[in-house]
Order: sequence, then structure tokens, then C-alpha cells
Amino acid sequence: MIAVLQGITAMVLLQLAFAVWNAARLPVLGAQRRNKQAEPADAQHRKKPAKPAGTQVPSLSVLIPARDEAANITACLTSVLACSTAGRHIEIIVLDDRSADGTAELAAAAGGPRTQVLAGAELPEGWAGKCHACAQLAEAAGGEWLLFLDADIRLQPQALTAALASAAAQGSGLITGFPRQLTGTWLERLAVPLMVFTIVCHLPVPLVRRSRDPRFVAAHGGFMLIHRDSYTRCGGHSGIRGQLVDDMALARAVKLAGEPVTLADITGHTEMRMYHNAAEVWKGYRKNIYAGLGRKPLLLLGVLLFYALLYVFPVIASVGALITGEMEALVWAAAAIAGGAAIKRTADRAGRQPVWFCLLLPASMVSLIAIGAASWRGAVSGQGYEWKGRRYR
Repeated sequence: MIAVLQGITAMVLLQLAFAVWNAARLPVLGAQRRNKQAEPADAQHRKKPAKPAGTQVPSLSVLIPARDEAANITACLTSVLACSTAGRHIEIIVLDDRSADGTAELAAAAGGPRTQVLAGAELPEGWAGKCHACAQLAEAAGGEWLLFLDADIRLQPQALTAALASAAAQGSGLITGFPRQLTGTWLERLAVPLMVFTIVCHLPVPLVRRSRDPRFVAAHGGFMLIHRDSYTRCGGHSGIRGQLVDDMALARAVKLAGEPVTLADITGHTEMRMYHNAAEVWKGYRKNIYAGLGRKPLLLLGVLLFYALLYVFPVIASVGALITGEMEALVWAAAAIAGGAAIKRTADRAGRQPVWFCLLLPASMVSLIAIGAASWRGAVSGQGYEWKGRRYR
């Protein structure tokens, strides 16, 4: 037992060192410097969209797919409209994806003359709902850059200025990031911050930008800023039409097309509350976890066992050591627990989460294991997943 706990502690400390290094490599939205050598060769000479006579081509199209978002769309549009644009021409388009709660009317009232509200077409066979909505938005947009936002996101006043600065510096491709997550219920606090945890612990951030390998990629569908040419080259949402985890699928498609992808720290400019209760957390993560791992059961099993060993087993061992009085085992178990808390705090700092969230790591892992198992069962049983009133396999 002592040797096992010592090995776990060593692995946790190595993970901590990587997490600290990795979190420091996240570029901040709006602060990137132009790096021509890092761009594809043809990106430096790519022509900008021609400006028709008598018209002003938008620098940016803000595109918001909305299905039954009555609780969110007003606040979302209010935050977008309050953003500084530094004199740039920006268009805002909302697509009402056949909502039944008055989303379209609320969007029209909140957006006013600066916002166009479109009625979404019926979902075709073989399409995921969000992919279809985003494809319609892209077709209607006229901007050089397309910013896909979820309706539950809220922008800070300088968000669009920062986005345009990063876009100008990068020149083409995709810029994405994880908004600061707001949580209210316990399962939200346990599960939602793990998005940033998994990135900080396992994905070398510099390789997202520097490597063309599509395995080195991460994205958040709440904030996807993509150049129009890059969107066309990668096939857009039409090319990933059936994907449940559309953000990751689009990011991989951008990389496979030879376009740059940047994962940025956008927490200073964005925030969102993805879910509002335990049921929503369970359904959302259940839909995404297994699909996000490529529907590979052995990979899912390996990830969950790894997390259980590093972050749950030391807690069980510490309880056993307290009962039996094995002090050396208790010391090593406590060291592993403390190291895990330090890793969680590193990730939570990157995501601007409260300090005390780091103490929730063992419980977070238990919840993740339970949802991950349910995600796998939903696929192999044929039951599928339900989201936004639609059922997917």
C-alpha cells in the first residue's frame, strides 16, 4: 500500500508540474502578437472579401443559434450590443431554431434594428440541430470573420475589440476558448469546471497552435471565431453535420484543412452559465463525454480509471489508514490528496473559479465517472441522448 501511494503521489506531482507550465501558455484574447511564420504560407496573401459598391462589408458577423432560449437571449444580446466595436462595422444575426418559448420575439425586442432575427428551417435527416443552425447563420452572414456565440454567453464591453485584435494578429483560421463558467447547484460546481481541468492537465496548449495534428485541439462552442475563408476551406458545419460535439469536430476540420487554431484565455471577456440544475448537467455531459472521446470504450475506461486512481483512491486509502492507524500510509495519501487539490487549483485559476473549488476534486471525479459510464451506456444500448427536445444516437 505504501509503495502504491508513493507512486500515485509521484504521478500527481508530475501532473502538477505539467499543469502549472501548461496553464501559463494560454494566450490571452486580444493580446496575441502577429507571427507570420506560424501562419500557413497562403494565409499571408489571402484576399479579403470584395466590397460591393455602395455597401460596407462587416468586419465581424456575430452569429447566435437559439433554440428555446427565452431565458437567455435578451441578456446575451444586451451584452453583445453593449460591446465596443472600435468603429468597425459589425452585424448581429440570431437564428431562431424553431423555438416554442417565444425566443424569436424576445430576440427581436432586445436586438432592435441592429439585429437580424432569422427563422430556422426544419432539421434535415442526418443533421445535428446546432450544426444545422450554424450552417444557416454562416450562409446568411456577410462578415470577414464569423463569431459563433451560444445564447447563454455574456460578453464584457471589450470582448469584440479583443476578438478582432486576435483575428487581425492571426490572419485566418479559428480562435476559441473556454468562457468563465458560472455555477449555482452542486453538480454544476463538481462537473462544469472539469472542462478546463482536462485541458490544463492533458493538452499541451502550444501544440494547439503549432501542430497540425488534429489530436492536439480543444474548442468551446460558446465562442468560435473563424475566418470566412477558413470556414469554407474546412467544409464548415455542413462537413460535420451529424456531430454531437460540434465544436471539437469543427476545430479538427480547421486543422485538417491546414488552417491555424488558437485556444485562448477568454475568461476576462466572457462568462456563461451552461446549465442551471443537476438534470441539465447530467444530460449535457452524458451527451458529450463518450462522443468527445471518439466513441472509444477503452479510451473512456482508461481515462476514468486513471482519474479514479489519482484522485479518488487516495481519499479511500486515507480513510483506511485512519481506521487502522497506519500513519505512514496516511501521510502519503494526504500528500497525494494535497497534490490533486493543487492541480485543481491551477486549473480553476485559469478558469477564474473560486479557490475552495479545489477541495471538491475527489467528488468531482466520482461525478465524472458516473456520467461517463452513463454516456457509454447511452451509446451502446441504442437509447441515445436527448437534448433541446431532440433525440440523437
